[in-house]
Amino acid sequence: MQKNDNVKEMITTAETDLLQEIMNIAFGRAASDLAEFVDIFVILSVPQIRLLQAFDLPTYINSEIFDYDRDRVSVVEQSFWGKFKGNAFLVFPPGTGTRLISLFDGGTTVLESEPLQETEKETFLEIGNILIGACIGKIAELLGDVITYSPPRVVVEKSLHGVVYDNLIDPDNMAIVLRTVFEFNEKNVSGFMFIITKQESFVWLKNALHKFLEQYE
Repeated sequence: MQKNDNVKEMITTAETDLLQEIMNIAFGRAASDLAEFVDIFVILSVPQIRLLQAFDLPTYINSEIFDYDRDRVSVVEQSFWGKFKGNAFLVFPPGTGTRLISLFDGGTTVLESEPLQETEKETFLEIGNILIGACIGKIAELLGDVITYSPPRVVVEKSLHGVVYDNLIDPDNMAIVLRTVFEFNEKNVSGFMFIITKQESFVWLKNALHKFLEQYE
């Protein structure tokens, strides 16, 4: 217990508030990039930030998506690393893929020779590349870091529980969770984004936030 208490002392309320401001900037950039790419406006809610034990992440995420069927969600997962490192998850409700396909095919119908699930996966990958890349990239830029990404992966209508657990390197560590809701109003689609920062980034993040603030003092 002492270990977790010490970690919590590393991230103060003031630092959390500053991180939230940076997230607002980053999410605004992501919304702009997506609108430019697919000519559709995405609304991102004010991000919420939580400090959690990694073991509790699946329970926390499931509690946030309480309106979803948790055994049938579509998830885009991507790892990122630099001084700022972790995993990002986009979580969509069942059946979202078929409503989003027209964003990238110009409104045409899917040919019978194309398996719908593969077409859905390609659509989710495109959205994940834009949303996750824009958000993480802008955070890194503002905080003076350079990020490398793993190729994103898509799980279409599978249990979220296993997807999250597969990415827990050390369940005893702490993690900062950045969470927002995004909406494509024109397509009547909404989903969640979770950015999970690993404990090994905490010391760097704390210093980077203070350096960012010094620019405006």
